[in-house]
Amino acid sequence: MKLSYEIKTAILVLTGITLFIIGFSYLKSNDVFVSDRIFYAVYDDVEGVSKGTPVTISGFNVGSVQDIKFYKNTSKLLLKFRVENDFLFSKNSIAQIYETGLIGGKALSVIPKYGEQLAKSGDTLKSSIAPGLTELVNDKLSPLQEKIESMVVSADSVLISLNSVLNTEAKQEIQSSIKNFSTTVADLKSSASTLDEMLDTNKSHINNIISNVNETSNELSNLSVVVDNLTQSSNSIEKIINEISNGDGSLNKLIFEDDLINSLDDASKNINLLIKDLRLNPKRYVHFSLFGKKNVPYTEKNDK
Repeated sequence: MKLSYEIKTAILVLTGITLFIIGFSYLKSNDVFVSDRIFYAVYDDVEGVSKGTPVTISGFNVGSVQDIKFYKNTSKLLLKFRVENDFLFSKNSIAQIYETGLIGGKALSVIPKYGEQLAKSGDTLKSSIAPGLTELVNDKLSPLQEKIESMVVSADSVLISLNSVLNTEAKQEIQSSIKNFSTTVADLKSSASTLDEMLDTNKSHINNIISNVNETSNELSNLSVVVDNLTQSSNSIEKIINEISNGDGSLNKLIFEDDLINSLDDASKNINLLIKDLRLNPKRYVHFSLFGKKNVPYTEKNDK
């Protein structure tokens, strides 16, 4: 079956129109073959959002912005966007404009809420704008800037007060004090150099003095040992004296009693008499006989 020229032309025109519609929708970020839901949000400022801006949920791209227009003859803007998938969220979910990066531009994020009435196509969601990097930096820098400004003002007031206190005469006195201090430092350096020269010159004498001090210290140490020995000897003598004074021995009797002395004196006298008699009468004590002569019995003589 052959088609007529008119039918072929009509089919070609319809195909072109269809392709044009599909291409135009694609350029507008609309997916013709995917069913989607349409939502709205009202903003005071869309922060650079335009048609075709991506719509995300938890960072995942789920749609795009369809249209932006003024809302009911006011300065507010009505933003129309579509969500392609069947992800369910409540009517109280939030459509938030946020920055995608330093140079990434803006995007629209749906922050879903759960447990309430589900959002349907055509509903208007709550709107919000997330603070961008510029706003965050400004928020952090503003208090710091205020503190710096207050510090500058305080420093200015201190300098003004200092200038008022430091008149010409006071400044001259300060300068004179600084010069005197510099002179003192120079004198100290000179004295230190002189001291170094003296130490270098008398280094050998100082070493001899230190050696003599060491020898003296050793001698004093030996003297200390002698003193310790004398102390011990003194303690021993004191102990002996205490024992003699408090004891009952012969030495105590010899010193403090006359009986022992008298007995020793008598014994000494008897020994002397015995020696004298032995010298004068040896026969009384020694008998020597070759023929067995009997001993003559001893008879006491009067030696007086």
